[in-house]
Amino acid sequence: MAIAAVRPAADSDVDEIVRIQADTWRVAYAGIVPPEALEQLRGDQARAAWADAVAAGAGSGAESYWVFVAGEGEWTVGFCAAARYAGREDRDIAEISALVVEPRWARRGHGGRLLAAAAEALRAAGSERGRAWVPETDAATRGFYARAGWAPDGAVRTLDTGVRTVREVRCSGPLDLVLTGS
Repeated sequence: MAIAAVRPAADSDVDEIVRIQADTWRVAYAGIVPPEALEQLRGDQARAAWADAVAAGAGSGAESYWVFVAGEGEWTVGFCAAARYAGREDRDIAEISALVVEPRWARRGHGGRLLAAAAEALRAAGSERGRAWVPETDAATRGFYARAGWAPDGAVRTLDTGVRTVREVRCSGPLDLVLTGS
């Protein structure tokens, strides 16, 4: 059996992060996100944005950023991006901005390990609760967060993809995670 692990992302992981996001979103969000927007996930701008995120490292002060990758054996199978930053009224915001595991590697605990690593980093930075925005129609991701003790908190937003809008719900919960089920 291959060893599964999560570690901070390095510059050498950027191409895999871009590939995993583009390939996974192409399948998971077909019909939700227009093909033109999905294709941009493979572009130079997407690669530059991920390179910047990985290079930002943990940061310091009021804003901190992390990108983690999950591996199984020699394969990179998923990634998670998290940030802590100052919000309105000096309340900190701890957010999971992306958590993606390739479907062929799903149900092996990679998503839970990624979320746990991000939660640990966010807690170490001083946060107690986290949040993530999820397309309202993405029952699988909402179920994943529910198993971690996170639930929709009533906030919604609508994103304009240029072709249609996507309604997202905000899931939030404690960063002292208790992952249950698979």
